[in-house]
Amino acid sequence: MHGKVEICGVNTAKLKVLKNSEMTELLRRVRQGDQEARRQMIEGNLRLVLSVIQRFAGRGENMDDLFQVGCIGLVKAVDRFDSEQFEVRFSTYGVPLILGEVRRFLRDSSSLRVSRSMRDIAYRVLQTREQYAREHQREPTLDEIAKLLDLKREDIVFALDAISDPVSLYEPVYSDGGDTVCVMDQVRDDKNTDEQWLEHLALREAMDRLSERERHILELRFYQGKTQMEVSAEVGISQAQVSRLEKNAISQIRKNL
Repeated sequence: MHGKVEICGVNTAKLKVLKNSEMTELLRRVRQGDQEARRQMIEGNLRLVLSVIQRFAGRGENMDDLFQVGCIGLVKAVDRFDSEQFEVRFSTYGVPLILGEVRRFLRDSSSLRVSRSMRDIAYRVLQTREQYAREHQREPTLDEIAKLLDLKREDIVFALDAISDPVSLYEPVYSDGGDTVCVMDQVRDDKNTDEQWLEHLALREAMDRLSERERHILELRFYQGKTQMEVSAEVGISQAQVSRLEKNAISQIRKNL
C-alpha cells in the first residue's frame, strides 16, 4: 500500500479515525466502566499518538519505542478525560499527556548526567504543571509553580533547563525545498561580528595615528584604570597636562573614526 508505515507491527495507513460524535459516545460509555468502549477509544486515537511522535523524527530515536510510550499517555488521557468537566476536545486534552510521556522517556534515557536532586525538582514541577493544567484549563506561570512548591523561581528554571533535551546544531528547523536552515544558522555571536571586527580595526588605526605619549596615557587611563593623578606621577607631567593630552587624543580618535 502506498504510504504504508509499520510501527510496532501496526500498519499506520489502516489506523481508524473516529468522528467527534463517536468519541463523545465512547467517552460516555468509558465513564460508565465499559472496557470495550475504552479499547475502541484507544485504538481510534492511535493516529493522535503518531502525530505527536512525528515531532521527534530524525533525532535518532527508535520510533517504535516512542509510539509505545505515547500510547501510555493516550491510555492515561482516555482514563482521565471527563467531557462534563473539561470543556475541550479530547485531542486538546490528550496531546499534552502523550507529549509529556514521550519527553519523560527521552529525559530518563538521556546520556547527559543530571543530579538526582535537580531531576526530582524538575519532575515535581512537571507534575504540578500537569495537575494545574487539568484543574484550571491553562498552563501555570513560573511564579505560580514556585508558590505551590515553595521553591525559588531560579531553582525551577535551572531544573527544567537541566532535563531539557539537547539539540544538535545541524538539526533542521526550516526547509522550503532549497537550502535547509539548521539551528547553527540561527546562532548569533554578538561578540565577534563583522561590524565589531571592522570597528576594532578602525580603532586600532586611529590609535596608531596618536603620538607615543598619547597612546601611553590612554593605555594607563582606560586599560589599566588609573586616575589622572596616578598617570601624572608615572609619566612625570602635571595632572592638567595629562587631562589636556587625554582630551586631545580622544578628540583625534573620534575625528579619525
